Amino acid sequence: MKMQVEVKELKEGKYVIVDDEACVIKSISKSKPGKHGSAKARIDVIGIFDGQKRSIIGPVSDKIYVPIVERKTAQVLSISGSIAQLMDMGDFSTFELTVPDEYKDRVSEGEEITYITAIGKMKIDLR
Repeated sequence: MKMQVEVKELKEGKYVIVDDEACVIKSISKSKPGKHGSAKARIDVIGIFDGQKRSIIGPVSDKIYVPIVERKTAQVLSISGSIAQLMDMGDFSTFELTVPDEYKDRVSEGEEITYITAIGKMKIDLR
C-alpha cells in the first residue's frame, strides 16, 4: 500500500519509496527558488529492508510515493536455524521470517516480538 504526497510535506524520520524500496528519511535540505527555476529538495534516505543509502533530488512541488508502514506484533512458534515461524497476534496467520544476527539472542520460542510490514515485505524489528 502506498499513497502520494508532495515533496515539501516530507519530514525526517518519515518513510518514502525510492527505487521501489521503502526507505526512512535521514535528512532533507531545501533550496530557495531562483530567478529561472523552482525550489529544489535533496533527500537522503536509508532502505528499511536492505539498508542501502540513496538520495533523490527534485522540485519541492513534485509528488512522491510514501509507503504505508505498519508495526505489528507476532508470537514466535518455533525457531530452526536463522528462520523463525511466527503467528500474527491480530489475524492469527502464520509465516516465516529470517532472524537478523543482532536479534538471535533476544528471540526465543513463545515470546511476542514486533515486526514491520511495507510494500509486501516483512522484517523483524525489536526496539
